[in-house]
Amino acid sequence: MSADDRSAPLPQRPASLKRLDRSGAVRRIGRAIAIEAPVSIEYNGIAYAVMMASPADIEDFVTGFSLSEGVIGSPADIIALEVAEIPLGWVARVILTPECGDRVLDRARNRVSEGSCGLCGLENLEQVMRPLPAIDTVPAADAPTLFRALDGLAGHQPLSRSTGAVHAAAFCSSEGAILMAREDIGRHNALDKLVGALARQGTDPRTGFFLLTARCSYELVEKTVLARCPLLVTISAPSSLAIDRAAAHGLTLVALARPDAMLAAHDPHALFG
Repeated sequence: MSADDRSAPLPQRPASLKRLDRSGAVRRIGRAIAIEAPVSIEYNGIAYAVMMASPADIEDFVTGFSLSEGVIGSPADIIALEVAEIPLGWVARVILTPECGDRVLDRARNRVSEGSCGLCGLENLEQVMRPLPAIDTVPAADAPTLFRALDGLAGHQPLSRSTGAVHAAAFCSSEGAILMAREDIGRHNALDKLVGALARQGTDPRTGFFLLTARCSYELVEKTVLARCPLLVTISAPSSLAIDRAAAHGLTLVALARPDAMLAAHDPHALFG
């Protein structure tokens, strides 16, 4: 269970599968399978996006997604948020303040996506390389802190333990304790859920760092910068654009985090020597 003590059932279902081994033996085994379902997001009655996600912590997901998309500036811009299961999946109906209505209309035209990839609905390449706020916080972390958080991450991944098919995004303290974690079948969704949960609880991401079980793509860097978190640590390698975007906006970026070593891809404050 995550450190924020959630007790909702995991989004999984049982399945009977055939196990094949090299000797030619075949036997039936039971296994939990992660649920992947469409989640439709509507703002003020306007269909905005359909995301493929794990149907848990949907309120956190919608809040974080809305922040990452620039639809809202804070959770206070959401007047009401209702989540309902429908025959084809799930729908999140969001009522926004009038000030946010124009943003929705600007982005809603012809917008359908299958993942929070950061490109969906953008009209030109200039928008892909949009300016982001500079990180103005020096991370309060050192190498032992990062390894401490990494060592504890598995204990906050109940759905991954059951299914082996989902990503996790964790918020860690400056001492390396995992304070909150969210899981999803999509790596971007997991981070949106985490950002949304922090925002809804009034926790400042500048006080710690993010740890993700994912390849470090530029979209994850951008979501971290927009959340104003000063340090991102990922399990897998970064892309070239991820490093470039981190450097352009002052984000400390550590990747290929393993129990024995990590790589500091961008270390603007010389935290790691």
